[in-house]
Amino acid sequence: MRDTAGGPRVLLKRLRELMQEPLEPQERLDRIVRDIASNMVAEVCSLYVLRADSVLELYATEGLNPNAVHLAQLRLGQGLVGTIAASARPLNLSNAQEHPAFAYLPETGEEIYHSFLGVPVLRAGRTLGVLVVQNKTMRQYREDEIEALETTAMVIAEMIATGDLARLTRPGLELDLSRPASFTGLSFNEGVGLGHVVLHEPRIVVTNLFNEDSEEEVRRLDGSLGSLRLSIDDMLERRDVAFEGEHREVLEAYRMFANDRGWVRRLEEAIRNGLTAEAAVEKVQSDMRARMLHMTDPYLRERMSDFDDLANRLLRQLMGRGPEDVAASLPKDAIIVARSMGAAELLDYPRDKLRGLVLEDGAATSHVVIVARAMGIPVAGQVKGAVSMAENGDAIIVDGEEGTIHLRPQSDLEAAYAEKVRFRARRQEVYRELRKKPSLTKDGVAVDLLMNAGLAVDLPQLAESGAAGIGLFRTELQFMVASTFPRAEAQERLYRDVLD
Repeated sequence: MRDTAGGPRVLLKRLRELMQEPLEPQERLDRIVRDIASNMVAEVCSLYVLRADSVLELYATEGLNPNAVHLAQLRLGQGLVGTIAASARPLNLSNAQEHPAFAYLPETGEEIYHSFLGVPVLRAGRTLGVLVVQNKTMRQYREDEIEALETTAMVIAEMIATGDLARLTRPGLELDLSRPASFTGLSFNEGVGLGHVVLHEPRIVVTNLFNEDSEEEVRRLDGSLGSLRLSIDDMLERRDVAFEGEHREVLEAYRMFANDRGWVRRLEEAIRNGLTAEAAVEKVQSDMRARMLHMTDPYLRERMSDFDDLANRLLRQLMGRGPEDVAASLPKDAIIVARSMGAAELLDYPRDKLRGLVLEDGAATSHVVIVARAMGIPVAGQVKGAVSMAENGDAIIVDGEEGTIHLRPQSDLEAAYAEKVRFRARRQEVYRELRKKPSLTKDGVAVDLLMNAGLAVDLPQLAESGAAGIGLFRTELQFMVASTFPRAEAQERLYRDVLD
C-alpha cells in the first residue's frame, strides 16, 4: 500500500463508487478485487466465500488463474484460507509456503507468490469468507494494510448478507449464511412450534458505510457515547434496580465497557479509515466477537453478549431510534428469539401470532417463562448462540419438549416436525371432546373442575379448558410481570375484568 494515511480512505471511496454502479454481482466482485490489488500494490487479490457444505470457493481473483474462479475450493480448516475461516483471525506471512497449513492448489498458479495477508469476512462475528492479497517478494504487511483489508471485508460481508452473491452459486449449493443449524438448550415449556424468527432486539442494519467527513463522524460518536453512558447511569439509579444481583451486575458491565478507552479508540480509528460511526461500531464489534469466540475463559465468553447488547444500544443512539415496536409487523407464525427479556415485554406481542420463545439466558422459574406457560407456547432456554446465528425471517423450529431449536431446517426435518404438530393437534381435539362430558364420579356426584389463573392472558383459556370457573387466582403474578409496583387502580381494573 502507498505510504500515505489516505490509502484506506482512497480504497473505501472507490468501493463506495463501485457499490453505486449498476453492475452484475460477478463484475462487481471482479472490479473490487482489482481495485484492492491496485490500492495495496499487491500482485494478487482473491475472495473465497464459505458455502453451506463448509467449503470455501474462489469467487473472484486478480492475479491468479481466472479459470479457477468457482472451481478452486478448500475445506474449512484446510490450507491458509481454511485456517483463517476456521479461526476467524488474520494471517500475515512473509513466506506463506513455509507455514505448516499451506496447501498448494495447482489450478490457481499461486506457487510463485510468497508474502500472504488473509483476513476473515465477518458479519456479527460469523465467518462468511476470506479475503487475501499476495506478493512475489517476501514482506510483512503493515497494521494499516491489515486494517484496510478488514474494512473492505466488512463491505463484502454486507454484499453476502443481502443476497447479492446468491445468483453466482451453482445449482444444488448454498452459501453458509443459509446453512441449517441446530442448538440444544433446556426445556422450559413443552410443545412444538414451527414459524419464522423475530429477533426481540433486532440487529440494526447499517446501510451507510462510507463517511464524507471523519471529524464530524467522530463528533457524532462522542455525542452518542455520552448519551449512552448517561442512560446506563440513569438505569442504575432507578429504584426498581436492586442494589445487588444479576441485573445490576449486567448494567455495571455495560457502564465499564461504555467507558473503555481501548474500545473507543478502535471505533475512532475505523472512522478515520473512512467508515461512518455506525459502520465503525459494527466492524469493531464483529472483530471483537470473533476474537472472544475463541477465548477459553468462561467469564470472558459470557461477557460477549454484554458487548453485543452495548453495541446495539450505541447503534440505536447513533441512528436516533428507540426500542422498535415490531408487534405490528409480526408474521402470523412468529417465534421470538432473545438473549433475555422481561415478562411484560412478552405480553406486548399479540398472542395469536406467537408460536414459540427461544432464550439464550433465563431459568425455568423466571417471570417471562411463567408468562409463556400461561400463554401456552413452547419455550427453549439456555440456547447459547441462537441470537447471533439467527436472522429476522429465518425459518425455525422450537422443540420445547427436548429444549432444541432448528434454524433454517431442511425440508425432511420440517416435514417430520409438521407431522408431530398435527399429531398434537389431533390429541388436543380428543381432549376438547371431553369438555362436553359432565364431570361426575362413578356414583353420580357432580364435581366442579376449576382452573388456576393469574394473568389477563389466562382468561380466554377458561372457555377453551371447559372449566366451571377459576378456583385460584394468583395475585402475585401482577407484581412479577410489572417493571414498577402496580398501582391500586390498575389492580382493581384487572380484578373487575376477571369477575365480569
